[in-house]
Amino acid sequence: MQFFNSQTRYGVIAQCLHWTAVVLVLLAWTLGVVGDELPEGASRALGLFAHTTAGLLIIALTVSRLLWRLVDPSPPAERTEFGEWLFADWIGLGAKLAHLLLYALMIAVPVAGIILQFARGDSLPIFGIIDIASPWVRDRAFAHSVKEVHELLAHALLAVAGLHAAAALAHHLIFRDRTLIRMLPGSER
Repeated sequence: MQFFNSQTRYGVIAQCLHWTAVVLVLLAWTLGVVGDELPEGASRALGLFAHTTAGLLIIALTVSRLLWRLVDPSPPAERTEFGEWLFADWIGLGAKLAHLLLYALMIAVPVAGIILQFARGDSLPIFGIIDIASPWVRDRAFAHSVKEVHELLAHALLAVAGLHAAAALAHHLIFRDRTLIRMLPGSER
């Protein structure tokens, strides 16, 4: 088992951070979309608590991922047919910008959610251990505006993540390189 990244693949730690982020983003987004459809009472409260907890974990995980990248840099990009194309540098730049946008959105979406929670005048539950009281009085108009921003950013995050996944699949299925394989757990191929 390879804990650290090598020149040809991601290590177990980077893979765990990546795939945990995938699961948490999908969970938080799904609960955000269907949360209002849950029945009033315990089910809805549990859904909101899970949504909030996933958001807080996404922030912690994203910060951990960024710090880990400083300690253990990513492997160099795979050589593909793009290397022969005139606009290969633009594609590489686009991939880097997409990664930066993913990281930015994985921070911005939960932060907007925290602001929304406070704008509603509600406390922020921290993993069921403590609650942080809202520093503001309830402001419905502001909460409505923040909710719209939170939802827009969340949908943008899912869209960018979808493009990221589509690019990985294109590398695997069309270009037949190891871009996807080197991030898959247990894949030493």
